[in-house]
Amino acid sequence: MTVPTQSDPTAQAFDPAEVLGDELIERIRERAAVADRENAFFDEDLVELRACGYLRALVPTDLGGLGLGLSEVTRLQSRLATAAPATALAVNMHLVWTGVARLLHERGDDSLRFVLDGAAGDELYAFGVSEAGNDLVLFGSDTEARPGSDGSYRFHGRKIFTSLSPAWTWLGTTGLDSTSADGPKVVYGFIERSRGGFEILDDWDTVGMRASQSRTTLLQGAEASAEHVVRRLEPGPNPDPIVFGIFACFETLIAAVYTGVAERALRLAVETAHRKTSKKAGGASYASDPDIRRRIAAAAIAYDGMLPQLSSVARDLDDGVDHGTLWFPKLVGLKVRATETAREVVDQAIRVAGGGSYFAASELGRLYRDVLAGMFHPSDDESAHATVANAWLGPA
Repeated sequence: MTVPTQSDPTAQAFDPAEVLGDELIERIRERAAVADRENAFFDEDLVELRACGYLRALVPTDLGGLGLGLSEVTRLQSRLATAAPATALAVNMHLVWTGVARLLHERGDDSLRFVLDGAAGDELYAFGVSEAGNDLVLFGSDTEARPGSDGSYRFHGRKIFTSLSPAWTWLGTTGLDSTSADGPKVVYGFIERSRGGFEILDDWDTVGMRASQSRTTLLQGAEASAEHVVRRLEPGPNPDPIVFGIFACFETLIAAVYTGVAERALRLAVETAHRKTSKKAGGASYASDPDIRRRIAAAAIAYDGMLPQLSSVARDLDDGVDHGTLWFPKLVGLKVRATETAREVVDQAIRVAGGGSYFAASELGRLYRDVLAGMFHPSDDESAHATVANAWLGPA
Protein backbone atom coordinates (compact mmCIF):
# COMPACT_ATOMS: atom_id res chain seq x y z
CA MET A 1 0.00 0.00 0.00
CA THR A 2 1.28 3.49 -0.80
CA VAL A 3 0.46 7.00 0.33
CA PRO A 4 -2.38 8.47 -1.75
CA THR A 5 -1.12 10.88 -4.40
CA GLN A 6 -1.95 14.45 -3.49
CA SER A 7 -1.49 17.31 -5.91
CA ASP A 8 -2.79 20.70 -6.93
CA PRO A 9 -5.89 20.10 -9.12
CA THR A 10 -5.18 23.30 -11.05
CA ALA A 11 -1.75 22.08 -12.13
CA GLN A 12 -2.51 18.64 -13.55
CA ALA A 13 -1.07 19.53 -16.96
CA PHE A 14 2.45 19.46 -15.52
CA ASP A 15 3.87 16.12 -14.44
CA PRO A 16 7.17 16.43 -12.47
CA ALA A 17 8.07 12.90 -13.58
CA GLU A 18 8.48 14.22 -17.13
CA VAL A 19 11.59 16.07 -15.95
CA LEU A 20 12.65 13.88 -13.03
CA GLY A 21 11.74 10.39 -14.15
CA ASP A 22 11.22 7.48 -11.77
CA GLU A 23 14.49 5.78 -12.69
CA LEU A 24 16.46 8.99 -12.20
CA ILE A 25 14.84 9.57 -8.82
CA GLU A 26 15.72 6.04 -7.70
CA ARG A 27 19.35 6.46 -8.78
CA ILE A 28 19.55 9.75 -6.86
CA ARG A 29 17.97 8.11 -3.80
CA GLU A 30 20.52 5.28 -3.85
CA ARG A 31 23.41 7.74 -4.06
CA ALA A 32 22.04 9.93 -1.26
CA ALA A 33 22.88 7.39 1.43
CA VAL A 34 26.45 7.05 0.17
CA ALA A 35 27.00 10.82 -0.03
CA ASP A 36 25.67 11.23 3.50
CA ARG A 37 27.85 8.44 4.89
CA GLU A 38 30.99 9.70 3.15
CA ASN A 39 30.22 13.42 3.63
CA ALA A 40 30.65 13.81 -0.13
CA PHE A 41 29.23 16.14 -2.75
CA PHE A 42 26.53 14.93 -5.15
CA ASP A 43 28.70 14.99 -8.29
CA GLU A 44 26.80 12.23 -10.10
CA ASP A 45 23.43 13.79 -9.29
CA LEU A 46 24.63 17.08 -10.73
CA VAL A 47 25.74 15.43 -13.97
CA GLU A 48 22.31 13.86 -14.44
CA LEU A 49 20.41 16.99 -13.41
CA ARG A 50 22.38 19.01 -15.97
CA ALA A 51 21.65 16.42 -18.62
CA CYS A 52 17.88 16.60 -18.09
CA GLY A 53 17.92 20.41 -18.24
CA TYR A 54 17.20 20.92 -14.54
CA LEU A 55 19.55 23.90 -14.20
CA ARG A 56 17.56 25.58 -16.99
CA ALA A 57 14.16 24.93 -15.43
CA LEU A 58 13.32 28.58 -14.68
CA VAL A 59 14.93 29.99 -17.81
CA PRO A 60 12.31 31.13 -20.40
CA THR A 61 12.04 28.92 -23.47
CA ASP A 62 13.02 31.76 -25.80
CA LEU A 63 16.31 32.02 -23.88
CA GLY A 64 17.02 28.30 -24.09
CA GLY A 65 15.37 27.02 -20.91
CA LEU A 66 12.49 24.79 -19.92
CA GLY A 67 10.24 27.80 -19.34
CA LEU A 68 8.80 26.55 -16.06
CA GLY A 69 7.41 28.81 -13.36
CA LEU A 70 7.90 28.61 -9.61
CA SER A 71 4.67 26.66 -9.33
CA GLU A 72 6.12 23.82 -11.40
CA VAL A 73 9.63 24.05 -9.97
CA THR A 74 8.40 23.82 -6.38
CA ARG A 75 6.78 20.52 -7.31
CA LEU A 76 10.02 19.37 -8.92
CA GLN A 77 12.04 20.33 -5.86
CA SER A 78 9.68 18.49 -3.56
CA ARG A 79 10.02 15.42 -5.78
CA LEU A 80 13.83 15.71 -5.78
CA ALA A 81 13.83 16.12 -1.99
CA THR A 82 11.95 12.83 -1.56
CA ALA A 83 15.06 11.18 -2.99
CA ALA A 84 17.91 13.38 -1.74
CA PRO A 85 17.12 16.35 0.52
CA ALA A 86 20.70 17.61 0.51
CA THR A 87 20.86 17.60 -3.29
CA ALA A 88 17.57 19.48 -3.48
CA LEU A 89 18.62 21.99 -0.83
CA ALA A 90 21.88 22.80 -2.60
CA VAL A 91 20.28 23.06 -6.05
CA ASN A 92 17.81 25.48 -4.45
CA MET A 93 20.54 28.12 -4.37
CA HIS A 94 20.98 27.98 -8.13
CA LEU A 95 17.22 28.07 -8.57
CA VAL A 96 16.95 31.12 -6.30
CA TRP A 97 19.21 33.16 -8.56
CA THR A 98 17.58 31.96 -11.76
CA GLY A 99 14.18 32.55 -10.17
CA VAL A 100 15.09 36.14 -9.26
CA ALA A 101 16.45 36.73 -12.75
CA ARG A 102 13.23 35.31 -14.19
CA LEU A 103 10.98 37.49 -11.99
CA LEU A 104 12.95 40.62 -12.89
CA HIS A 105 13.02 39.71 -16.59
CA GLU A 106 9.23 39.30 -16.64
CA ARG A 107 8.90 42.77 -15.13
CA GLY A 108 11.14 44.42 -17.73
CA ASP A 109 14.35 44.44 -15.64
CA ASP A 110 17.21 42.64 -17.38
CA SER A 111 19.93 43.46 -14.85
CA LEU A 112 20.26 39.72 -14.21
CA ARG A 113 19.76 38.63 -17.80
CA PHE A 114 23.31 37.24 -17.79
CA VAL A 115 22.20 34.77 -15.10
CA LEU A 116 19.47 33.43 -17.38
CA ASP A 117 21.89 33.25 -20.29
CA GLY A 118 24.49 31.53 -18.12
CA ALA A 119 22.00 29.02 -16.74
CA ALA A 120 20.89 28.23 -20.31
CA GLY A 121 24.51 27.27 -20.89
CA ASP A 122 24.54 25.10 -17.74
CA GLU A 123 26.47 27.51 -15.54
CA LEU A 124 25.87 26.83 -11.84
CA TYR A 125 25.03 29.76 -9.55
CA ALA A 126 25.59 29.65 -5.79
CA PHE A 127 24.36 31.89 -3.00
CA GLY A 128 27.09 33.60 -0.98
CA VAL A 129 25.20 35.93 1.36
CA SER A 130 25.07 34.38 4.85
CA GLU A 131 27.52 35.61 7.48
CA ALA A 132 27.97 34.41 11.04
CA GLY A 133 26.26 36.78 13.46
CA ASN A 134 24.73 38.95 10.74
CA ASP A 135 20.99 38.76 11.30
CA LEU A 136 20.43 41.66 8.89
CA VAL A 137 21.00 39.17 6.06
CA LEU A 138 20.05 41.09 2.86
CA PHE A 139 19.88 44.44 4.65
CA GLY A 140 23.52 44.70 5.69
CA SER A 141 26.87 42.95 5.44
CA ASP A 142 30.10 42.47 7.38
CA THR A 143 31.91 41.82 4.09
CA GLU A 144 33.82 44.73 2.59
CA ALA A 145 32.94 45.70 -0.97
CA ARG A 146 35.84 47.78 -2.28
CA PRO A 147 35.05 49.75 -5.44
CA GLY A 148 37.30 49.86 -8.49
CA SER A 149 37.63 52.86 -10.78
CA ASP A 150 35.82 51.00 -13.58
CA GLY A 151 32.65 50.17 -11.60
CA SER A 152 33.87 46.77 -10.46
CA TYR A 153 34.02 45.64 -6.84
CA ARG A 154 36.34 43.39 -4.88
CA PHE A 155 34.86 41.52 -1.93
CA HIS A 156 36.68 40.78 1.32
CA GLY A 157 34.89 38.76 3.98
CA ARG A 158 33.71 35.42 5.30
CA LYS A 159 30.56 33.77 3.96
CA ILE A 160 29.06 30.71 5.62
CA PHE A 161 26.66 28.01 4.39
CA THR A 162 27.82 28.38 0.79
CA SER A 163 26.05 25.41 -0.78
CA LEU A 164 27.40 23.91 -4.01
CA SER A 165 30.93 24.84 -2.89
CA PRO A 166 32.73 22.14 -4.91
CA ALA A 167 30.95 22.93 -8.16
CA TRP A 168 29.56 26.45 -8.55
CA THR A 169 30.82 28.45 -11.50
CA TRP A 170 29.36 31.79 -10.32
CA LEU A 171 28.80 33.07 -6.79
CA GLY A 172 26.21 35.77 -6.15
CA THR A 173 27.33 37.68 -3.08
CA THR A 174 26.95 40.88 -1.08
CA GLY A 175 29.20 43.33 0.69
CA LEU A 176 29.15 46.82 2.18
CA ASP A 177 30.74 49.76 0.34
CA SER A 178 31.66 52.20 3.10
CA THR A 179 34.19 54.26 1.16
CA SER A 180 32.32 55.73 -1.81
CA ALA A 181 31.01 59.28 -1.49
CA ASP A 182 27.40 58.11 -1.56
CA GLY A 183 28.04 55.23 0.86
CA PRO A 184 27.35 53.14 2.72
CA LYS A 185 25.78 50.90 0.12
CA VAL A 186 24.99 47.19 0.12
CA VAL A 187 26.52 45.88 -3.09
CA TYR A 188 25.19 42.83 -4.92
CA GLY A 189 27.57 41.25 -7.40
CA PHE A 190 28.57 38.00 -9.06
CA ILE A 191 32.08 36.57 -9.04
CA GLU A 192 33.34 33.97 -11.47
CA ARG A 193 35.06 30.91 -10.06
CA SER A 194 37.75 30.82 -12.73
CA ARG A 195 38.97 34.29 -11.72
CA GLY A 196 39.85 33.28 -8.16
CA GLY A 197 40.22 35.64 -5.23
CA PHE A 198 38.64 33.32 -2.68
CA GLU A 199 39.32 30.24 -0.59
CA ILE A 200 36.82 27.49 0.16
CA LEU A 201 37.38 25.80 3.51
CA ASP A 202 36.90 22.06 3.90
CA ASP A 203 34.82 22.55 7.05
CA TRP A 204 31.45 20.97 6.24
CA ASP A 205 31.05 18.19 8.81
CA THR A 206 27.47 18.49 9.98
CA VAL A 207 24.66 16.44 11.48
CA GLY A 208 22.59 16.48 8.29
CA MET A 209 22.28 17.85 4.75
CA ARG A 210 25.85 16.66 4.33
CA ALA A 211 25.92 16.26 0.54
CA SER A 212 25.10 19.96 0.09
CA GLN A 213 28.74 20.70 1.04
CA SER A 214 27.78 24.19 2.19
CA ARG A 215 31.30 25.17 3.12
CA THR A 216 32.70 28.46 4.39
CA THR A 217 33.98 30.77 1.65
CA LEU A 218 36.69 33.32 2.39
CA LEU A 219 36.46 36.20 -0.07
CA GLN A 220 39.97 37.57 -0.49
CA GLY A 221 39.51 40.21 -3.14
CA ALA A 222 37.25 38.21 -5.45
CA GLU A 223 36.13 40.61 -8.16
CA ALA A 224 32.73 41.26 -9.64
CA SER A 225 33.27 43.10 -12.90
CA ALA A 226 31.17 46.20 -13.57
CA GLU A 227 28.69 44.31 -15.74
CA HIS A 228 28.17 41.80 -12.94
CA VAL A 229 27.52 44.37 -10.21
CA VAL A 230 23.74 44.32 -10.14
CA ARG A 231 22.74 46.57 -7.24
CA ARG A 232 24.01 49.25 -4.84
CA LEU A 233 21.31 49.73 -2.22
CA GLU A 234 20.84 51.68 0.99
CA PRO A 235 21.37 49.45 4.04
CA GLY A 236 18.23 48.34 5.80
CA PRO A 237 14.82 47.26 4.47
CA ASN A 238 14.58 48.17 0.83
CA PRO A 239 11.73 48.01 -1.71
CA ASP A 240 14.06 47.15 -4.58
CA PRO A 241 12.66 44.24 -6.64
CA ILE A 242 15.85 42.23 -6.22
CA VAL A 243 15.32 42.10 -2.46
CA PHE A 244 11.75 40.90 -2.87
CA GLY A 245 12.81 38.46 -5.58
CA ILE A 246 15.52 36.85 -3.47
CA PHE A 247 13.27 36.63 -0.45
CA ALA A 248 10.32 35.25 -2.40
CA CYS A 249 12.28 32.60 -4.30
CA PHE A 250 14.35 31.56 -1.30
CA GLU A 251 11.44 31.09 1.09
CA THR A 252 9.24 29.34 -1.47
CA LEU A 253 11.89 26.93 -2.68
CA ILE A 254 13.02 26.13 0.87
CA ALA A 255 9.41 25.28 1.71
CA ALA A 256 9.29 22.99 -1.33
CA VAL A 257 12.31 20.99 -0.19
CA TYR A 258 10.94 20.37 3.29
CA THR A 259 7.54 19.48 1.88
CA GLY A 260 9.33 16.73 -0.04
CA VAL A 261 11.09 15.58 3.13
CA ALA A 262 7.71 15.32 4.89
CA GLU A 263 6.21 13.36 1.99
CA ARG A 264 9.04 10.84 1.99
CA ALA A 265 8.89 10.38 5.77
CA LEU A 266 5.16 9.76 5.59
CA ARG A 267 5.58 7.18 2.83
CA LEU A 268 8.28 5.37 4.81
CA ALA A 269 6.08 5.34 7.90
CA VAL A 270 3.24 3.75 5.92
CA GLU A 271 5.56 1.15 4.41
CA THR A 272 6.99 0.31 7.83
CA ALA A 273 3.55 0.00 9.43
CA HIS A 274 2.52 -2.56 6.81
CA ARG A 275 5.80 -4.47 6.99
CA LYS A 276 6.22 -4.80 10.75
CA THR A 277 4.18 -7.33 12.67
CA SER A 278 3.26 -7.57 16.33
CA LYS A 279 3.61 -10.76 18.33
CA LYS A 280 1.29 -9.31 20.95
CA ALA A 281 -1.36 -8.94 18.25
CA GLY A 282 -0.91 -12.48 16.99
CA GLY A 283 1.26 -11.51 14.02
CA ALA A 284 -0.98 -8.72 12.75
CA SER A 285 0.74 -5.83 11.03
CA TYR A 286 1.29 -2.58 12.84
CA ALA A 287 -1.02 -0.99 10.30
CA SER A 288 -3.86 -2.34 12.43
CA ASP A 289 -2.53 -0.95 15.70
CA PRO A 290 -4.69 2.01 16.82
CA ASP A 291 -1.74 3.97 18.19
CA ILE A 292 0.25 3.55 14.98
CA ARG A 293 -2.80 4.47 12.90
CA ARG A 294 -3.27 7.64 14.93
CA ARG A 295 0.37 8.65 14.49
CA ILE A 296 0.25 8.17 10.73
CA ALA A 297 -3.06 9.99 10.56
CA ALA A 298 -1.56 12.92 12.47
CA ALA A 299 1.41 13.00 10.11
CA ALA A 300 -0.86 12.85 7.06
CA ILE A 301 -3.08 15.66 8.34
CA ALA A 302 -0.03 17.84 8.97
CA TYR A 303 1.47 17.06 5.56
CA ASP A 304 -1.81 17.71 3.78
CA GLY A 305 -1.84 21.26 5.15
CA MET A 306 1.54 22.05 3.60
CA LEU A 307 0.49 21.51 -0.01
CA PRO A 308 -2.16 24.21 -0.63
CA GLN A 309 -0.12 26.99 0.98
CA LEU A 310 2.98 26.16 -1.06
CA SER A 311 0.96 25.88 -4.25
CA SER A 312 -0.92 29.13 -3.63
CA VAL A 313 2.17 31.22 -2.87
CA ALA A 314 4.13 29.87 -5.84
CA ARG A 315 1.21 30.43 -8.20
CA ASP A 316 0.71 34.00 -6.96
CA LEU A 317 4.38 34.74 -7.57
CA ASP A 318 4.11 33.37 -11.11
CA ASP A 319 0.98 35.41 -11.76
CA GLY A 320 2.38 38.64 -10.32
CA VAL A 321 -0.33 38.92 -7.67
CA ASP A 322 0.15 42.03 -5.52
CA HIS A 323 -0.26 41.21 -1.84
CA GLY A 324 1.37 44.51 -0.89
CA THR A 325 2.74 44.60 2.64
CA LEU A 326 1.37 41.12 3.33
CA TRP A 327 3.78 39.46 0.91
CA PHE A 328 6.59 39.15 3.46
CA PRO A 329 4.34 37.69 6.20
CA LYS A 330 3.00 35.19 3.66
CA LEU A 331 6.50 34.14 2.65
CA VAL A 332 7.94 33.76 6.15
CA GLY A 333 4.78 31.98 7.23
CA LEU A 334 5.17 29.50 4.39
CA LYS A 335 8.80 28.80 5.28
CA VAL A 336 8.13 28.34 8.99
CA ARG A 337 5.07 26.16 8.41
CA ALA A 338 6.94 23.93 5.96
CA THR A 339 10.09 23.44 8.02
CA GLU A 340 8.33 23.01 11.36
CA THR A 341 5.62 20.74 9.97
CA ALA A 342 8.23 18.61 8.24
CA ARG A 343 9.91 18.09 11.59
CA GLU A 344 6.60 17.01 13.11
CA VAL A 345 5.93 14.55 10.29
CA VAL A 346 9.43 13.06 10.46
CA ASP A 347 9.13 12.74 14.23
CA GLN A 348 5.88 10.81 13.90
CA ALA A 349 7.43 8.59 11.24
CA ILE A 350 10.42 7.85 13.50
CA ARG A 351 8.06 6.83 16.30
CA VAL A 352 6.20 4.53 13.94
CA ALA A 353 9.40 2.95 12.65
CA GLY A 354 10.88 2.35 16.08
CA GLY A 355 14.48 1.67 17.06
CA GLY A 356 15.65 0.65 13.62
CA SER A 357 15.48 4.27 12.52
CA TYR A 358 18.11 5.16 15.12
CA PHE A 359 20.83 3.52 13.06
CA ALA A 360 22.90 5.76 10.78
CA ALA A 361 22.09 3.60 7.76
CA SER A 362 18.35 4.17 8.14
CA GLU A 363 16.78 6.49 5.58
CA LEU A 364 14.39 7.78 8.22
CA GLY A 365 17.32 8.41 10.52
CA ARG A 366 18.91 10.49 7.76
CA LEU A 367 15.69 12.42 7.20
CA TYR A 368 15.56 13.07 10.95
CA ARG A 369 19.00 14.67 10.73
CA ASP A 370 18.33 16.48 7.45
CA VAL A 371 15.07 18.04 8.59
CA LEU A 372 16.81 19.79 11.51
CA ALA A 373 18.50 22.16 9.05
CA GLY A 374 15.15 23.81 8.37
CA MET A 375 15.27 25.84 11.57
CA PHE A 376 18.52 27.53 10.54
CA HIS A 377 17.45 28.89 7.15
CA PRO A 378 16.30 32.52 7.02
CA SER A 379 13.84 33.57 8.17
CA ASP A 380 14.24 31.86 11.52
CA ASP A 381 11.31 31.39 13.85
CA GLU A 382 11.91 34.57 15.84
CA SER A 383 12.39 36.78 12.80
CA ALA A 384 9.34 35.30 11.07
CA HIS A 385 7.07 35.94 14.03
CA ALA A 386 8.35 39.50 14.30
CA THR A 387 7.58 40.05 10.61
CA VAL A 388 4.05 38.73 10.95
CA ALA A 389 3.41 40.66 14.18
CA ASN A 390 4.54 43.91 12.57
CA ALA A 391 2.24 43.31 9.62
CA TRP A 392 -0.83 42.72 11.79
CA LEU A 393 -0.10 44.88 14.83
CA GLY A 394 2.26 47.54 13.53
CA PRO A 395 5.76 48.20 14.92
CA ALA A 396 6.24 47.57 18.63
